[in-house]
Amino acid sequence: MQAVVKWVDGAQFLAESGSGHAVLMDGPPDHGGRNTGVRPMEMLLMGLGGCSSFDVMSILTKARQAVTDCRCELQAERAEGVPSPFTKIHMHFIVTGKELKEAQVKRAVELSATKYCSASIMLEAGGVEITHAYEIREA
Repeated sequence: MQAVVKWVDGAQFLAESGSGHAVLMDGPPDHGGRNTGVRPMEMLLMGLGGCSSFDVMSILTKARQAVTDCRCELQAERAEGVPSPFTKIHMHFIVTGKELKEAQVKRAVELSATKYCSASIMLEAGGVEITHAYEIREA
């Protein structure tokens, strides 16, 4: 896996993935930014949500669950001072579908957290407390 991050101007950086996709990152105005893109730590949090959501959907699809929507809401706390790494992250999955089996949704979230999500496992190894919850909505 590869990526390149190139400085644009002020606190703006353009990140490009090895697969050719680009994302603009920027800082807040009080740090030389213009607020035109996501903050790097927001990007990390979104990556965690994407990684785990990918796992959950893959597991539920293989379990033949009729999922019509999957949403992962993340809440993070950071340490005071500099550096200010994440200390706690709560991931709340909202899975919508037709006659979804709770045991399958619970299993998908647990497997992502404990076995498949590289981002989650890496952050936890670094001391971040990650908690998970889910709710099921009928489509």
